[in-house]
Amino acid sequence: MTGQNIDDAGGPLVFTGLEQIRESVGEHLGHSAWLTVEQSRIDQFAEATGDHQWIHVDAERAATGPFGATIAHGWLSASLLPVLTSQIYRVQAKMAINYGVNRLRFVSPVKVGSDVRASSTLVEVTEHGPAVQLTVQTEVEIAGSDKPALVVESLGRYYL
Repeated sequence: MTGQNIDDAGGPLVFTGLEQIRESVGEHLGHSAWLTVEQSRIDQFAEATGDHQWIHVDAERAATGPFGATIAHGWLSASLLPVLTSQIYRVQAKMAINYGVNRLRFVSPVKVGSDVRASSTLVEVTEHGPAVQLTVQTEVEIAGSDKPALVVESLGRYYL
């Protein structure tokens, strides 16, 4: 099953049942739209988390630093997953919970003003009592870069 996504059909792939989910294991689900990471978002994340390291919030100092500009916090890049992946797929469910991650790697820094998007593949589906658990591998790509910002294998539990 080829996933509908923001690039080819204007909306996310919607899983409506367990059989449809099972049939999609191993399939690329699609890409999100590009999202620009602005300094205001980085500053708000710094406020929310208390992480005010100069590499994130001091544009003047960061201009002379290793990246030539401020960069997004790695955890900020990861926290964009819900807004990005919701454009790729969703599961019709009574309730959904974030169950965590198996693996998360911050591969490349996201410079202020960069455009990022997600690309997701359904890796596995397992049943856990009344819930079905999806394991999804997602890369957050940076426009113009050969390396992604991050690669994550996330777990979501859905009560159908």
